[in-house]
Order: sequence, then structure tokens, then C-alpha cells
Amino acid sequence: MTSEQWGPAVRLLWGPPPAGPARGPKRGLTLEGIARAGIAIADAEGLVGASMQRVAAELAVTKMALYRYVPGKAELVALMVEGAMPAAPSSGGRWRERLEAWARGLLAGLRLHPWLLEATVGVRVMGPRELEWMERALAALDGCGLTGAEAMDAVVLLAGHVRGIAEQERAAGPGPGSAAGSPGEGADARLAAMLGEVMRAHGERFPALGAALASAAEHGGQDQALEFGLGRILDGLELLMTRRASGT
Repeated sequence: MTSEQWGPAVRLLWGPPPAGPARGPKRGLTLEGIARAGIAIADAEGLVGASMQRVAAELAVTKMALYRYVPGKAELVALMVEGAMPAAPSSGGRWRERLEAWARGLLAGLRLHPWLLEATVGVRVMGPRELEWMERALAALDGCGLTGAEAMDAVVLLAGHVRGIAEQERAAGPGPGSAAGSPGEGADARLAAMLGEVMRAHGERFPALGAALASAAEHGGQDQALEFGLGRILDGLELLMTRRASGT
């Protein structure tokens, strides 16, 4: 999408609500209602299912009527993302506590609406709620001794870790006993079970993997990828801050 094509999405996300036409039938739809319809379809069928035609049918209007509010699929998805993003977590506590809450909240949102993984990639227009997430993470790092570029990179690193966990869970599918918006049995546990079958037959070829799986089974630690990675990222940032503060 070029800068010239961003205009409609910017107006929908950041501008005042579109005014009704001077003549013709009275508008009966709202941008919020359109977004809700698209979100419900995407939650059930994936992002590909949330076409303009499908959303129009869900709202009991023609596709041409829907175009009077939303000019195309890209703008529809932008509205859906804005509507599906949960409120960013509160900004209280130390920087580390704030970023931990931020990461867990982001993962919860991606679990609730897995199609957000697909919808929030590439160069695109972001709405106020999505930018608030970036604002909260950067605000947590304010005054910690990082440059602006370093703080931005830290947020990207955290978001990438969270997205990686969500992608893995999405690819693994819902586990036994899972509910809507919940990963159910952990993807790590299911992967370990699958590997266990292979290792029973071919374990002598992969001794390090066998030892790691045996240790995880004995001492626990499965399905801790989010917390382990989050802790290591924050440890690294804390070390950098300490060194920066001491001048080393």
C-alpha cells in the first residue's frame, strides 16, 4: 500500500465518523458494527473468510452498500484490527513489570483473535488502540538509559517473541480441552509427545535432544517458552542498562 492509498484507512481510523449522504437512503451501519461483523467472521473462519461480500451478507446489506462506508478489504481489515486489539495494560510499576504485563497481554489478544497475526504484518496504517500498545511499551523504557532506537528495537524484540509463541500455538491447533481463546494443552507438551515416539526408535542418533527431553519430563519446564524467552530478553536489557549507567 502506497502513501497515496493510505488516505482512506487514515480517515477511517483517525478521522471523525463519516457523515451521512445529503440525499438518498439513511445510513444504517456504523464503522464499529462493520468491524464487529468482520471480527466475528475472522474469529470463526480466519481472515480470508472476512471478505467484503461475506461481511455485507452478515450485515444484511449489499456489497455496494458496504462500499459506501469502507472502500475495500484493506480498510476493512484495518478497522477489524483496531476493534479486536484489547486495551493496552496499565502503566504502573517498574519497567520490567510493565513489560512483562505488556507481553502477556499481547499474547492474550493474539490467542483470542489468531488472525491478528496475519493482519498485523507489513507497512500499513495503525489505529489509536494499536499505537497505544507501542506507546505503553516505550513509556516503560523511558528514563532507563536506552536511546530511542534501542527502545524501539527492544519493543520489536519483545513483540517478535510473543508473536513467535502465538504462531507456534496457532500452527499446533487447539489442544484437548481447549476453549475459545485458549491454547488448551500446551504446544510444547504435544511436540514433546510426538518427539518421544520418534526418539524411542531413533534416540541413539540424537543424544542431546534425548537428554533434554528426559530432563524436561522429569523436572518440568514444558510450555514455559514465553516466560523463559521474556525473562532472557528483559535480563539482557537490564544488563545493558546497568552497563550504560556505570559507563562500562
